[in-house]
Amino acid sequence: MGVIGLDHVQIAIPEGGEDEARLFFVGLLGMQEVPKPSNLSPQGCWFDGGTVSLHIGVDPDFRPASKAHPAFLVDDLDTLESKLRDAGYETRQDKPVKGYRRFFTTDPFGNRIEIMKRTGR
Repeated sequence: MGVIGLDHVQIAIPEGGEDEARLFFVGLLGMQEVPKPSNLSPQGCWFDGGTVSLHIGVDPDFRPASKAHPAFLVDDLDTLESKLRDAGYETRQDKPVKGYRRFFTTDPFGNRIEIMKRTGR
């Protein structure tokens, strides 16, 4: 008995932010929007990318997550970093982590997002 995997990560956005979330997570990060079950709130949106499922929930008392964050593995770190910068998003380096190259950014709502690529070292 115990944890066997991760099903999804949920982050919060303010009311009415779904279109901005789509532009960021689909348009820039390359995820795909997937339908939410009809018995759930029509607010928010869900995305998949590779083996990752991200659920975006609307929080009427929204405050951006400045420490807690999802970390997405990508296959082309440099291109994605350039794409984010070209779209006006700041990227920040942090302390090295063995076996990875990485940077941090924020989504349109100020939520912290880590982008990582395995280096095999």
